[in-house]
Amino acid sequence: MKSLKELYKIGKGPSSSHTMGPHKAAEMYKSRHPEAVSFEVTLYGSLAATGKGHLTDAAIEAVLENVTILWHPEIVLPYHTNGMKFVAIDSDGNRNDEWIAYSVGGGALSEGKSDDVFSQSPDIYKLETIADIMEWCRETGRSYWEYADECEDDDIWDYLLEVWNVMKQSVEAGLENEGVLPGPLHLSRKASKYYIKSTGYKNNLQSRALVFAYALAVSEENAAGGTIVTAPTCGSCGVIPGVLYHLQKTRDFSDTKMLHALATAGIFGNVVKANASISGAEVGCQGEVGVACAMASAATCQLFGGTVSQIEYAAEMGLEHHLGMTCDPVCGLVQIPCIERNAFAAARALDSNIYATFSDGVHSVSFDDVVQVMKQTGHDLPSLYKETAAGGLATHYSQRKKK
Repeated sequence: MKSLKELYKIGKGPSSSHTMGPHKAAEMYKSRHPEAVSFEVTLYGSLAATGKGHLTDAAIEAVLENVTILWHPEIVLPYHTNGMKFVAIDSDGNRNDEWIAYSVGGGALSEGKSDDVFSQSPDIYKLETIADIMEWCRETGRSYWEYADECEDDDIWDYLLEVWNVMKQSVEAGLENEGVLPGPLHLSRKASKYYIKSTGYKNNLQSRALVFAYALAVSEENAAGGTIVTAPTCGSCGVIPGVLYHLQKTRDFSDTKMLHALATAGIFGNVVKANASISGAEVGCQGEVGVACAMASAATCQLFGGTVSQIEYAAEMGLEHHLGMTCDPVCGLVQIPCIERNAFAAARALDSNIYATFSDGVHSVSFDDVVQVMKQTGHDLPSLYKETAAGGLATHYSQRKKK
């Protein structure tokens, strides 16, 4: 597994796979061809199906001047549904250096081959299953975040502090900003209203309302193209900040404790990324919001002193109870149902922690089992439920609007 720096990425929303990935690919391709007078970019599969709603064209046009973008949602390239082809055109009209890349989730890119240029960053984690990492923890008497400390470079804690600060800023910006989100849905921001209304409730309801508000705040910032952290993706970026911001505010956890929680969450997200997928276009929303819920569940249980087994159990529940969740964004936007799903997953993460800490950590289905089931479930899901806006809520909403 690669560094947590490859999982937690700071960037602009609304989509890690449809915005951040293509933007990065365009930058790389432009650096190869400073002589080009124009470019042609062809988008395939899910990238083409919901690219306009995810601002894929805007992300590419922000980098490449004089670019023609072709859309082919009906064509899915062999390696991944988020395929794109770049061509440089010189002053004589010659087409040069056809390059195919894939945006595989979380802002990561791939060339779909064994000598992948994007795989050159080293694998620094030798253990790639939670079962093996748990065994290491038991043998050494350490916890998950200490395994991250063992494997990462010395600057990882500085990087996670930057991640944590951006997460907090995205919560606070989302609470401050009001109005309507961009796009044809004309969806009003809710975070500020939820935050204000929370003050009218007693402690139990207030706590839940605040978690909703914080998660909504980050998700709305993402939908508006604001700066967020992939956790593990843009579409699921509100879950972990919503939970951790609330816990620091109400329990006065230090920043050091929060960084340990982020590292623990990162271990679980990394395991899913290495053994299955965090791409909604590949496995549906279970790979985005489901994995974010698992990560937040693990982080919460870490903060509250859960054992290695209890932390694993909390994460397992966070993911298991999102199995089969489809990715069917209305109008191809990261708004409906994405924003609400972040708020509900944040609340579910807190519940997973409570359930796990009441137990002794012993349970029948392991986190690694659920990761494999999620991968298979994602494979079995029809493409219309994997970020194509061709089924589910996306089509039902459009049909109702036509009536």
